[in-house]
Amino acid sequence: MRLDLSSIINTPGGSLPFSCRLDLSHLEFYGEHPICEPLFVEGVVRNRAGALMLTAHLESELHWICDRCAQPFIQKKAVSLEALLASSLEQEDQMEDNIYLLEGTTLPLAEIAETAFVLEMDTKHLCSDDCKGLCPRCGKNLNEGPCQCKSEVDPRLAALAQLLNQGEGSEPSA
Repeated sequence: MRLDLSSIINTPGGSLPFSCRLDLSHLEFYGEHPICEPLFVEGVVRNRAGALMLTAHLESELHWICDRCAQPFIQKKAVSLEALLASSLEQEDQMEDNIYLLEGTTLPLAEIAETAFVLEMDTKHLCSDDCKGLCPRCGKNLNEGPCQCKSEVDPRLAALAQLLNQGEGSEPSA
């Protein structure tokens, strides 16, 4: 989607509201396509004394598999975007993250929204902050309750465990 700003580009105090839905289901992350729902983009471009300011809110639901317990879950993701729009830059090699270039009098809104949303996505996906994960021995989901596995003593600490067990059987001397 391209946003035509010709109506406000030379009008200080002018504003142009916008809203759209973008399909990002084609994007792949770690072998998954988590953005199954359309990305809702809503915002406004304002001309403030000749400077164009973009303010937008991006929102969608992400469908992930939990990195700890391997269960599917849905996560709502919202991103705020604020940026300065420019026709050209004096030194393009020093372009800042919050400045976007116009293409003539149009703004490549879909590209900007997609990039901003993707850059804010988490790299670790947990169904909840306190997810207990899976038992490394039997594979039971520990969020559903404890497993029946008996804890094994690390072979490197076996001698220490024997000493502790012997100490429990004897009475302390006075």
